[in-house]
Amino acid sequence: MAPMGIRLSPLGMAVFCLLGLGVLYHLYSGFLAGRFAFFMLSEPAAGGPETPHGSLPGGVVDLRELLAVSVLAAVRGGEEVKRVREGNVLNAKAKGKTREGAEEQLTTGDLLSNRRMFYLLKGAFPAVQINSEERVDTADQETVSWDHSIPEDIKQKIQPKEVPAESVTVWIDPLDATQEYTEDLRQYVTTMVCVAVNGKPVIGVIHKPFSSYTAWAMVDGGSNVKARSSYNEKTPRIIVSRSHAGKVEQVARQTFGNKTVIIPAGGAGYKVLALLDVPEKNQEEADVYIHVTYIKKWDICAGNAVLRALGGHMTTLTGEEISYTGSDGNEGGLIASINMNHKALIEKLPDLEKTSHK
Repeated sequence: MAPMGIRLSPLGMAVFCLLGLGVLYHLYSGFLAGRFAFFMLSEPAAGGPETPHGSLPGGVVDLRELLAVSVLAAVRGGEEVKRVREGNVLNAKAKGKTREGAEEQLTTGDLLSNRRMFYLLKGAFPAVQINSEERVDTADQETVSWDHSIPEDIKQKIQPKEVPAESVTVWIDPLDATQEYTEDLRQYVTTMVCVAVNGKPVIGVIHKPFSSYTAWAMVDGGSNVKARSSYNEKTPRIIVSRSHAGKVEQVARQTFGNKTVIIPAGGAGYKVLALLDVPEKNQEEADVYIHVTYIKKWDICAGNAVLRALGGHMTTLTGEEISYTGSDGNEGGLIASINMNHKALIEKLPDLEKTSHK
């Protein structure tokens, strides 16, 4: 019997229980939902790499970590490039033509390097936009994880620096100088990664697969490469694409004199390294790098970042800064220098801008 002689009907008991359950639901449902969401966000997908700190959409990216992964990506891609070339399994084919009518080559080395580099960077920083020269085939996806280790030389020279993930664009060139690669001119071949923040190149990595040399630099951070100490501004050595030597030579010698040296070479990465103090026996030295036609941004972004970090310049032929957002091409050609009066160089070579449209 109930206290005070009150008898509870079965219906009353049921209503009482339902009210109690309602109170408990409102007290604990928010807590349980929160714990469930935390669990889902914290646990990596089965068999996949752990999501690194700061790489979630709307989050932040540590540029020091991104530099470390970029160096690793360039080296890993270079391993594929070297393996394919040494095994002579290039399977080269034409993928189209340049604006000048030359055939663009595509090899197995391009594709395998691209896959390795893209998925390593994407796995470590899934929220970051990545632009690559070669198309990424999602059906051929590869899981390439990063162990979060940072090389000692980067730790010693670079401090952590966080930027919004949405401000970052990564540009990949999985095999620079493909034409020379097919001709077995190995010294010109590089793999490159560039990181741009709000369109400005801030991290550059240039790796030479066949000598295992890697140059890297971060603007307002540090680098493992230096500029050369001696330059000749009156009669500079000018490095240009092999197909552009004739276009540049006449204008350059009219401007600087007949003693000006024109150096034909392959690969934008190789040409930027020619301006630096690089301990490579097969690396030529130059004072100025000029390109007089349209060029893709993944070809030049890494070199631009390295030069900026060392106090150098890479601009269009009219002196405009190159933005690494939007389209993947740069229409205005380029002129690159370091430890020289860049503005004076542009003023001395006014006819090159017209040459770039021919």
